[in-house]
This record gives sequence, C-alpha cells and structure tokens, in this order.
Amino acid sequence: MALYLLFESASGYGLFHAYGIDEIGQSVDAVRASVVDLDRFGKAVKLAAFTPFSSAVDALNQCNAISEGIMTDELRSFLELNLPKPKEGKKAKYSLGVVEPKVGSHISEVTGIPCQSNEFVQELLRGVRLHFDRFISELKKSDLEKAQLGLGHSYSRAKVKFNVNRVDNMVIQAIFLLDTLDKDINSFSMRVREWFGWHFPELVKIVNDNYIYAKLADYIKDKSELAEKDISKLADLIGDEDKAKEVVEAAKASMGQDLSEVDLMNVKQFAQRVMNLSEYRKNLYEYLVTKMNDIAPNLTSLIGEVVGARLISHAGSLSNLAKCPASTLQILGAEKALFRALKTRGNTPKYGLIFHSSFIGRASTKNKGRMARYLANKCSIASRIDCYSESATAVFGQKLREQVEERLDFYDKGVAPRKNLDVMKAAIDSMVNDATNDVDGGEKVDASAKKSKKKKSKAEADGEAMDLDKPSNVADEAEPGTEKKKKKKKHKLEEEPQEQEKSAAHANGDAEENGTPKKKKKKNREVSEDAEPKTATEGKKKKKKSKTEDSD
Repeated sequence: MALYLLFESASGYGLFHAYGIDEIGQSVDAVRASVVDLDRFGKAVKLAAFTPFSSAVDALNQCNAISEGIMTDELRSFLELNLPKPKEGKKAKYSLGVVEPKVGSHISEVTGIPCQSNEFVQELLRGVRLHFDRFISELKKSDLEKAQLGLGHSYSRAKVKFNVNRVDNMVIQAIFLLDTLDKDINSFSMRVREWFGWHFPELVKIVNDNYIYAKLADYIKDKSELAEKDISKLADLIGDEDKAKEVVEAAKASMGQDLSEVDLMNVKQFAQRVMNLSEYRKNLYEYLVTKMNDIAPNLTSLIGEVVGARLISHAGSLSNLAKCPASTLQILGAEKALFRALKTRGNTPKYGLIFHSSFIGRASTKNKGRMARYLANKCSIASRIDCYSESATAVFGQKLREQVEERLDFYDKGVAPRKNLDVMKAAIDSMVNDATNDVDGGEKVDASAKKSKKKKSKAEADGEAMDLDKPSNVADEAEPGTEKKKKKKKHKLEEEPQEQEKSAAHANGDAEENGTPKKKKKKNREVSEDAEPKTATEGKKKKKKSKTEDSD
C-alpha cells in the first residue's frame, strides 16, 4: 500500500509520496538513521504537491484549525485534487500519514481517506521538516524562517489575547494587589502613628483604628489649637462624641513635643496618602467582590470572595482549580509544610488557604481536619460548576453552603445531614423554577402590555360611542327586553292546545311548502331539549307529525 505524507508548514501545505521505504527500512530506527542524510532520504520521499497560503491571516487560520484538529476547506480541496482517486465501490490503495491524530480522524470521517499517525510516520515527517527547503527549489531557507517567525508571533499573540480576555486573570491581579495594599497600609499607618506620636502621644491609646487615626492626624495638625468648638467635627470623624471630648482633654494636657510647621505639613501629607490608599483599598475590594460574583458565583457564595480569589490565584486560573482534586485543594497553599512533613516523616498538614474560611474556625479542634476535608470537597464541586457551566448562577453554592452548615451541626449536635444527591436535586429544581419564573414574568409583562393597549383602544371606541346620539343607546337597552319576549313566545307556543296547532297548520299550508315548518320544528326541538320532562315533549312531536300528515 502506498504511503503519502501531509506536512503543514508556515508557508503552505505539502504532500509527499514515500515510495522508496524499502531502501531505508521498515523499522523506526532505520528511518531515524536515514533522516540526517539527504541523499539517502531523498531516494525514499519525494514531493508530490505543494500549495502556498494566500496571506498571513490565511496561514494563521489554517494553523488554528490544525491545532484544534479541524480540516479546513482548503486542505480538503488540496487533498482531493492531488491524491489518487479510488474506483467506485472500492477502498483506496494508499494511506495518508499525518502528525496530529485528531486531524487524521477528521479527514477520514469527512473524505473517507484512510489516515495513520504512528511513530514511523512521525519520523518520516521529521525528515521532511528537516529538509523541506531542499524539496522546493523556489523556496529559500531565509523565506521559510521569516514565515515561521511571523506565524509563530501571530499565533502566540492570538493565544495571549485569548488568555488576557479571560476574566480570572483580573481576579488574580486584584487579590495580589489587595494583599500588597494591606501590607503597605499597615506599615504606613504605623509610620504615621510613630511620626505624629512625637507630637501627640496620647492619641494612640484613644484611637485604635489606623484609618481614623490618619484622619485625625490630618485634621488636628497642631494639638495646641484644639478647643471645645472642634468636638463636633472630631465626633463626625471618630463616630463617638465621648472619645472626641477625651481627645480635646488629652490635647490640653499632652506631654508631646512641639513640631515646626514644615514637620506638621509633612505629617499631614503623609496622612493624606495613607487615607487615599485606604479608600482605594475599599474600592478594590468592591471590584473584587463584583468580579468574583461574575466569575465564580458558587465558590464565592460557599467560601467567600477573598478566600475563593486566593484559591484561584494560587492555582493559576479557575480551570486549573477545577482540575484539582479535593485532596489537592485542601492543602493548597501549604506546600512547604507538606514537603517538610514528607521529608521528616511527620504529620502532613490538614489545611492550607482553606483555613481562612469561617467554617474551619467554627469547628472544634478535633473536627478541624474533618471539616477541612469536607469543605475542600464542596469547593471542588463549586469550582467545577463555575468553570464548566454555561449559565452563571449561585444556587449550587448556596446549597453547598447549607450542606457545610449541616455538617457542622452534625459534628456538634449529632443532627444527620441531607444526602448530596437530594441537595443537588433541590438545587436543580430551584434553578429550573427560577428560569420558568423569569420566562413567565416576561410573558406576563408582554400580556399586560397587550391588555393595556386593548384597554386604550376600547376606551377610545367607548369615547367615540359616547359622542353619538342617545336614541341609539335606548335602542341598545331595548334589545334584552325583546330577547325576553321571544323566549316567552317560545314557551307559549309549547303550551298552546293541539286544536290551535291544527288551525295554524291548515292556514299555513302554503308556507309549509316553502320550508317554514322546518324552522318551527327546530325551535321546538331546542326547547324540548332544555325542558326536564323529555318523554312528554317527544309525545307532542309525534302527535304533531301525525296531524300534519293527516291534513296533507
């Protein structure tokens, strides 16, 4: 069986015919030895066809398709044009060797060309790649290198863009910056306390919060200028009027040294910087909360925004976290302790970053390890739902949190928790109900809008009707009275004696020929169906029929 080789280069597609394999040898080692020698390898493989790419964009599209295991229309037309066509109803007497097995399976599914991808084919294609510029005389080696470099840059740029657009990278950067800001704000706040403490040392014992202390340092400046008139503003800054009075009294009897105006200005500027950093930290935390609710709502509702973001950043991405088993997620962040325990043959750590969750702190000492293992299991489930689900919903995270709460109650009080299957069913049902409610709400809004339009049109029609003359309304009111009279007439016709019916039948003999009695019969039938004694009415009908026949 003949063997053809498909080679995807940066400049185009190449098709090679391996016709002299017997000269090289059928084994992989023999091919490996002959690849380096062009004279020997050129006797076994020759170029059958080559088609260049039309542009750099076309080359990038073809490269992306090959990397995803997809055969493009250009590649299909190239193969169908240059490969020998088998006879109808017979199999092809050749096979196509490809590097990527996914591409080969797609080619065989679509075109029916038998493909193979093994170590022997890969060694042959390695030799083709090595001597590719020698097979095509018009293609220079420098041109091929330029094409490879340009395609490599564009392919990498496209992949990097795709990676940058992923939202979990923003979460990773935000949590890193949040941790850095916490360290910087703490160190800067301590510096403000030490610096302003030379001037007003008593303020440190009164105010413990760093942000409020920076506000007071910015407002007070010189302690000697504080008076009772400043108590209201100090109370607004501190949030406590008693502490504001205490600050004013402490300023009067302060043991701190006086500072020059230049020193006080520097202290004030530094305090303002600390305040700005604290405010930016708050805004960054709000940004992180919104991002985590968009990216991983279930993990956020289960374990919190900060701990969930730290898990994602330590794993590298949400997809990497979803691929981690629960045992790895449990000790994520405690790698040093793990390897130290393995080296010294000590006890391995029970938890890593997951320790910062409130559930671990609420558990008793003997149950912390159990709680960490259970919480890691639920975090693994939540991260996989967030990573692979198409619709963003926090229902599963809320249900998983309820399960963790039930597990805490089980450890403390012995209350049996629900099974995981029941909880997942309840979560799916609630999600389906929410979706149906949203659809019903949309339909109700549409229906209400249609009803309002109908009401408006009816109101306009009623307004036009009110402008008409009154006699028309009187005539309309008289219609129900006429209907009542007709009903009374029908009842009277039923109660009339048979003798009157005879005379009416003789008098209206001519009318019977025109079909008027049929209408009367229909009316009598409808009335007879409404009447309760059916047998009596049926008897009357029979008598009427017989009498009319006698008269005829």
